[in-house]
Amino acid sequence: MAKPNKSKFQTEINEIPLLDRIVFYFTVSITGAAVMMIELMGTRIIGPFFGVSLVVWSSLLSVALLALALGYFWGGRFADRIAWLRLSHIILAAAVWIGAIPWLSEPVQLMMNSLGLRLGALGSAFVLFTFPLFMLGMVGPYVIKIATRRLDVIGSTVGNVYAMSTLGSVVGTLLLGFYLLPLAGVELIVLSLSGTLIGLSLLLFLYESKYLPQIESIPLKASVAFFVLALATLFASVLKPEKKYLGYEVLFDKEGRYGWVRVVDKKDENLRYLLADASTIGAESLITRQPMLSYQEIVKLVTAFNREGKDLLLVGLGSGHLVTSLAEEGIRSDAIEIDPLVVEAAENFFNYQPTGDTIVGDARYQIKKIKKKYDFIVHDCFTGGAEPVHLLSREMISELKGMLKPGGILAINFVGFNKKQKDNPVQSVAYTIDQEFKHRKSYVSVPNAEWNDFIFFASDTALELSHSTKQDAMAQTTLRKHEIYINGYGGRLITDDYNPMETMQIAKAEYYREILVDRLGQDILFR
Repeated sequence: MAKPNKSKFQTEINEIPLLDRIVFYFTVSITGAAVMMIELMGTRIIGPFFGVSLVVWSSLLSVALLALALGYFWGGRFADRIAWLRLSHIILAAAVWIGAIPWLSEPVQLMMNSLGLRLGALGSAFVLFTFPLFMLGMVGPYVIKIATRRLDVIGSTVGNVYAMSTLGSVVGTLLLGFYLLPLAGVELIVLSLSGTLIGLSLLLFLYESKYLPQIESIPLKASVAFFVLALATLFASVLKPEKKYLGYEVLFDKEGRYGWVRVVDKKDENLRYLLADASTIGAESLITRQPMLSYQEIVKLVTAFNREGKDLLLVGLGSGHLVTSLAEEGIRSDAIEIDPLVVEAAENFFNYQPTGDTIVGDARYQIKKIKKKYDFIVHDCFTGGAEPVHLLSREMISELKGMLKPGGILAINFVGFNKKQKDNPVQSVAYTIDQEFKHRKSYVSVPNAEWNDFIFFASDTALELSHSTKQDAMAQTTLRKHEIYINGYGGRLITDDYNPMETMQIAKAEYYREILVDRLGQDILFR
């Protein structure tokens, strides 16, 4: 008996699954990358208004996980029960919403603002990102449903789908953090992502029309209308007019790896601000060009305790005013600043002229590479209502202490409340400093104010002022007026292993945001 000719049948089996694999794995890779890019860009979208803090990150991650979980759950059920809903429709729906985010962002956040920092950030994240992440979460179950119609090894198929999706997430994360954010603004990346997903959905539509079983689906006219809507949304966002800020002149506006940096002039108050996301990290008078952040007048008096000292390390450059002020006293200052855009803004708009090395990078990493010893180290890092917690641990303070010359002094500026309360972060910072240094003096920028900059001077040598010059007498008068007693006992020891500062600074972040909105207005915090 002659054997049947299986060549044509075998060819179809070999060719079509290969095409399936290419299409499916490419799809889950792109959508996996899109998921992570949306999560990461979420902080750039709501961070300038609500601050980049634990609250914002917790809100975004919670919303993302919830949306993906719902997408997995309902995606599986829709794949089994709704034959007319195709993969191309799901991805196109996500693309339309993502393309609309530049339009939705400001009204949504303003609407949620009345809920306060925590619920406002959570509500904004929920409204802006739940739908697109829900739709992208549905992609995995749909791909598995289609793929397992033709492949016998279901376990391997499921494993491969999720592996490729995760690899896509890895690539998307690295691409966004290492390359895209330093090169382009958030809005451009969001719109490019929307356009990419529209293109992917079109390719899938063509694939589905040719290779999938011809069961009833959305009518062709409806699909075309949906694509037109997607393109219209994308073009509307691309053509969105440049935002104008009433009462402000924007001199510098760039986004990078670490945030959104701007220099703005408020003409009616004759002030120039350096803004990093939701933080004011520099301010000066447009008339006198003198710094307007009062704590700097206290910080620079650290040199009054050692008139022989000439070398200073500044951790956190800001507008560079401190370097300029200390240069007048003959102090040579090296500066560490994590964000190159801050350095660029300080040089071009605040007359920052380095008197030493300007080192760009994270302070925890950079200080390990510095071999030089200093007479003074000034720790001045502040972002979005909270200091970076990894820069406040005992280990960090110990490393800075190791960089001091004998008799050297560490100055730390920390923003907080001047009131007795359980888990007051100011007390914890003081207590942690006390574990490393024998002597500490504490000052506030505004006497008797509840909200304050707390300036700590710490050394293993007694902190005694010289009385030899008129300048010393003036320093003594100023410091005496601003000195405050802070008992570190009762505070928590901050370490790399146990660091509760994120949680302890939430109330501070909420209050700082209120001050920022009151001082600058809401409009300036949006793109």
